[in-house]
Amino acid sequence: MKVFSVLGNRPQFVKAAPTSVALRERGIDEIVLHTGQHYDRELSQVFFEELGLEEPRYALDLRTADVSQMQAAIAGPLREEAPDWVLVYGDTNSTLAGALAATAMGVRVAHVEAGLRSGDLSMPEERNRIEVDGIAQLLFAPDERSRDQLTAEGVRGRAEVVGDVMADATRLFEPIARRRAAPAIGEPYDVLTIHRESNSEPDRLRRLIESLNATGRTFVFPVHPRTRKVLDEHGIEPGPQLRQLAPIGYLEMLALVAGAGVVVTDSGGLQKEAYWLRVPCVTLRPSTEWVDTVLAGANTLVDPDDPSRLPEVLDAASFPPDAPHLYGDGRAATAIAEALYTLPPS
Repeated sequence: MKVFSVLGNRPQFVKAAPTSVALRERGIDEIVLHTGQHYDRELSQVFFEELGLEEPRYALDLRTADVSQMQAAIAGPLREEAPDWVLVYGDTNSTLAGALAATAMGVRVAHVEAGLRSGDLSMPEERNRIEVDGIAQLLFAPDERSRDQLTAEGVRGRAEVVGDVMADATRLFEPIARRRAAPAIGEPYDVLTIHRESNSEPDRLRRLIESLNATGRTFVFPVHPRTRKVLDEHGIEPGPQLRQLAPIGYLEMLALVAGAGVVVTDSGGLQKEAYWLRVPCVTLRPSTEWVDTVLAGANTLVDPDDPSRLPEVLDAASFPPDAPHLYGDGRAATAIAEALYTLPPS
């Protein structure tokens, strides 16, 4: 059996690590294609180095998020490899491009993180999730809530609850990350990341930075390339307590989060990693697809259009001692490999 995996951004490299190991152990031949949607070295190449992944057979280096361009570029390698499945992860434009390219060529699609919904159709990620779920033949849901969502939407593919492969990655790499030195801070700190397109719009980003400056708290702030560009071009100045770093590797980031007081982010993946590391999270979004982290009291949403609540939310943030275990048992990748090998599509 041959599986063609399409990757394009940082979280997808994390998810691919345990999944690739599980596919190999099941005797499945995996071909990896990297679209190049994220091309900064610390957001892409570092994963192959740090996590021991083989280099992608196809590295398109497209440096674009345009779905049609990516779909067209994926078609050639897909035709050449003629796989049994195309495996796509999450909700990026690379995810959608891979699914559309496979569908156009009559190749079956399997979607990891199927059924997640934030309810916010203004997010391109939400629209991508819905479209990919609608065309996938095999849908790997992280929890029962997501499977129920797929059932309610009447999707045609077969849904399987497998847990979250990022939980697998956190379980595998947390001990390694804790042994590695996080950037030296010298005092209690919080972690800040801002990368979503909507939050890097200049006026909104300025409001967010001003509100964060006003908290008086120390933040370690690995700055995403998109965010860096807007900060520089529009003269938005994080205060000295927002300690800016160049993008850092996954293991360094995991260690940084593990030592933080609070995580402030607009990332989906960091919401979960903070939860598994038992660090309270403040999410700079009006909604989230990881609803259960909010219901558990470990994650608080702050609308980035009105970040005035940030000081009080940060002061109140704590991780509930009775927080339930969420999103599987850390063996999602094994379940995915087994399903790809044994289950026929619906």
